[in-house]
Amino acid sequence: MTSTIRHTTVDTTDAYALARFWSGVLGLPLHEDDQPGDPEALIEGAGLLFVTVPEGKTVKNRVHFDLQPQDRTRDEEVERLLALGATMFEDRRNADGTGWAVLADPEGNEFCVERSAAERATG
Repeated sequence: MTSTIRHTTVDTTDAYALARFWSGVLGLPLHEDDQPGDPEALIEGAGLLFVTVPEGKTVKNRVHFDLQPQDRTRDEEVERLLALGATMFEDRRNADGTGWAVLADPEGNEFCVERSAAERATG
């Protein structure tokens, strides 16, 4: 017998607010029952569950998301995510177009934005 991962759970100080940020990042809706102030919020299509906890983030993530844009370039996606409320944590993009950007969500959780499949195919 095996197990399956039902959700990836993210601890947060405001489950609904952080879930709304990631909902915008992924273009997927929150569960229809989720409301501001709820202790949990779910992006069902991604299996992401956000749970309010009393403590804030204090150290580097042990697990993080690597995002690959589907309909735009890496740099266009970085700009879109910054406009949504992400911050640049570490810019590892290279002059030749390789590399990635490490961003942080509104609560400081790091994630990476890689090149799109189209960008990878051209070099």
